[in-house]
Amino acid sequence: MLKVPAILDPGFAPLSVLLREYSKDVKKYGKSNRFVCSIERSHGHRTAWETEVFPDGIEDDRTATLFERVVKGMVWLYGGFRIRIAGSKAIYNRVVDAFRDGGSRSFDFHYMENVYEQPFEVLYVEDPEEIAHSIESPSNIGRHFDGCRIGFDAGGSDRKVSAVIDGEAVYSEEVVWHPKITEDPDYHYGHILKAMRTAASHMPRVDAIGVSSAGIYIDNQTKAASLFLAVPKELHERKVKNIYINVAKEFGNVPLVVCNDGDVTALAGAIGMEVGNVLGIAMGTSEAGGYVDENMNIMGWLNELAFVPIDGNPNAMVDEWSGDYGCGVKYFSQDGVIKLAPAAGIELDESLSPAEKLKVVQKEMENGNPEAAKIYETIGVYFGYTIAYYSLFYHIEHVLIMGRVTSGEGGALLIKKAQEVLNTEFPELAKQIQLNIPDEKIRRVGQSVAAASLPVIK
Repeated sequence: MLKVPAILDPGFAPLSVLLREYSKDVKKYGKSNRFVCSIERSHGHRTAWETEVFPDGIEDDRTATLFERVVKGMVWLYGGFRIRIAGSKAIYNRVVDAFRDGGSRSFDFHYMENVYEQPFEVLYVEDPEEIAHSIESPSNIGRHFDGCRIGFDAGGSDRKVSAVIDGEAVYSEEVVWHPKITEDPDYHYGHILKAMRTAASHMPRVDAIGVSSAGIYIDNQTKAASLFLAVPKELHERKVKNIYINVAKEFGNVPLVVCNDGDVTALAGAIGMEVGNVLGIAMGTSEAGGYVDENMNIMGWLNELAFVPIDGNPNAMVDEWSGDYGCGVKYFSQDGVIKLAPAAGIELDESLSPAEKLKVVQKEMENGNPEAAKIYETIGVYFGYTIAYYSLFYHIEHVLIMGRVTSGEGGALLIKKAQEVLNTEFPELAKQIQLNIPDEKIRRVGQSVAAASLPVIK
C-alpha cells in the first residue's frame, strides 16, 4: 500500500517500494545470498550493483521476476553488451531466457548488439567478489571555455549553434530543420556543416567543436539516434556513423567531442547551479536523461531512462518500441499525460498528434479543470517513487526537470507531488535530493554553449 497513492492509476506498483519490501522480507527470513550484477560496455568499462536476495529455492519466481526488471534497467542506465551475474541462479536463468533472439527482451538484446558492435551475452560467475568492483572512466569533458569554440545542439525540430570565445557566446542561432523524416543523410550533413560554418564566420579561428545530440554516441560515432531514423540502413554505416567526425575535418580536424543531449543538459545544469551529482530528466516526446558525477564528469553511461522499468505492475501500459511494460517513456513524456487523460474524464481527439493532445490537457489546466490537475498529480507521484528508484543506481543530489510536459502550472504541481512522496516515503532522500526546474541562470548557460565547453584544446 502506497502512502501517497497514484490517484488515476491505482495499479501502480513502484519498483522502489517492491525492492524495499523484498529486502525487508529477506532480512526476516534470516538467510540470504549476495547478488551481484555487472554490466560491461566499451573499452572494458563495467558497472556493478549488488544487494541481498533469497537463497535459490526460496521465493524463486518473485526473485527472478523482480530482478529481471532491475537487470533490464541497468542495461539501459549504464549500457553494455555483457551481463555478468553472481549469487542467484534463479535470476540468471530468467535473464538468459529473456535476453536472447526471440526472448522477451529480444529488442534490448539486438539494440545493444547494434550499439556496441559486439555479441550480447549473459554469463554466470561463481564468486560474487570477482565482479563486484566497477571499472569506470569518468570523462573530464565540459567546463573548458578557453579559445574559440563551436557548440552545436542537434534537436529533433531545431538545430542551435553558438560561437564561443573564452566562455562568451559571441553569436548564436536557432534554425528549424526536419532530420527525423529525411532519408538523405546529405541533408543532415549539409545542415550541420552550414551551422558550424556560420558560427566559425564570427570567430578568428576554430580551436574545438562540441556537439550535443539526441542519440547514443561512442567515441564520437553515431550508434543509434532518432535524428537519423529515416536514413536507410545501408547509408547509415557510410554516411551517418562518422557524420560529426567528417564535419570536424572541414575545420582542420580540431578536437571534437560528441555527447548525448541528456548528459549535456545535466552538465549545463551543473555549470549553472555550480554543483555536481546532477540527474537531468527531460519529459517531452520521450523521457531523456543525463548525469554528471560529483566532479561534474560524464560517466559514459547510456542513461536511456525511457526504457528503464519503473512500475512492477504486469498490466501496465506497454511501450511500442521494446514491447515491454512499465517503462519510463509511458510515465514521463507526453505519452504519460495522454495515457492518464481518459481516467481523468478528458476526451482527446484521436486524429490529433501527441503534441496536440498534450496541449489540450495543458489548456484544461489553464482553465482550472481539477480533473486535469489529477493527471499532473499522478505523474508527480510516479516521479517521486521513481527518483527513489533511480537513486539506487545514481548518487543524486540535484534533479533537473525540464521538457514540454513540465511547462506551466502542471510542472509545478508535478514537482510538489513528487516532493510529497519523497518527504513521506523516503525522508532520508528528501534531505539529500533537491528537485529543480531550470531558472534563468541555468538557461543562460544554454545547451549549445555547454556543448562548446566539451573538448579540451590540445
